[in-house]
Amino acid sequence: MADGTFAVLMLIAGLTDMGMNHCGTANGCLGAAETSPRLAFSVGSVVERRADEAAELYLRYDFGRTFGPFGQAIGVSVGEEGEGWIGYGATYDLPLGNSPVYAQFHLMPGLYAENGGFDLGGPVAFRSGLEVGYENNRGWRFGLSYDHRSNAGIYDENPGIETVQFRVSIPTR
Repeated sequence: MADGTFAVLMLIAGLTDMGMNHCGTANGCLGAAETSPRLAFSVGSVVERRADEAAELYLRYDFGRTFGPFGQAIGVSVGEEGEGWIGYGATYDLPLGNSPVYAQFHLMPGLYAENGGFDLGGPVAFRSGLEVGYENNRGWRFGLSYDHRSNAGIYDENPGIETVQFRVSIPTR
């Protein structure tokens, strides 16, 4: 179970990066910068908690602008039983040295519709996770993602679910 671990790790890594590499520069701590926008397609499965294993399709768009070390993304997913989620939030890319291997954290609040699928306790659901993968010389990314979705305890019931996905991310520029 991941709970909010990925969200906390993203904030620690991102805020540390911001303090060390962005604050004190001409752009400031959360200065805007251009980056390559990306369209990502994922397929995966719910793997833990009280939910039955079920397939999920996920589409995400990473915008072409960062604020300090943080990117922004919008995502939508549809599960095998008809459940759906849409959210908007932050990303943090963590290059692993000078190699084509990367890691990316994400934290995205959103809305969840049960539609006969797993009950997450209410319509507000936070998605946070980690993707690790390989980026080729054309900018295409191929990664494995693990994420957690729950209502963060804002409702009486907070069962949460975890999803493992294979993601392909394509630069749109």
